[in-house]
Parts: sequence; structure tokens; C-alpha cells
Amino acid sequence: MNDEYDGRDDVDDVRHVLVLPDRDAAEEAAEALADQYRLDEEPLLVRDALAGEDDAEDAQWLVVVEDPAARLSPEDLDAFAAKWEGWREEQ
Repeated sequence: MNDEYDGRDDVDDVRHVLVLPDRDAAEEAAEALADQYRLDEEPLLVRDALAGEDDAEDAQWLVVVEDPAARLSPEDLDAFAAKWEGWREEQ
């Protein structure tokens, strides 16, 4: 998995961002998400350091899911992220 995200959005693309408490949770969630929803592309993992924190322990992890067909339900993803004590970021 790639740890870099360029932040660019294509106009027609739907992107979901799940925020998880640590890398282990993010990796597990990304794998389960790809399996459960049979994604065409593997989700991208991104480390999101909290403002003012240098310690790697003080970081959230983002699971970025491309959904060009807009087939993933935000409500389903909310429940999915909650299994790992996370949430879906509102876009």
C-alpha cells in the first residue's frame, strides 16, 4: 500500500475517507473493505499527524477509497469504520 496521497480530486470521482485510530486498524480495515466490497482498487493508507504532535503514536490513519461508480453507501461505511473505532469523514 502506498503511504502518499497527492490530494487531487477528479471532478467525477467519488472518494470516501475513513479515519482510524492507528496503522494496525487502518491496515485491517483496508483489507476487509477491499474484500467485503470487492473494490477495483486497493484503498490507500495515509498517516495524518495531529496538529502539533511529533510522536508517531499521536497520529490518525486515513483509509482513502476511490468509488467512481458511487456504489458505496455512506451509512454502510460509517458502520464499517465504527468496527475499528473510526468514522467516515464528511466530504
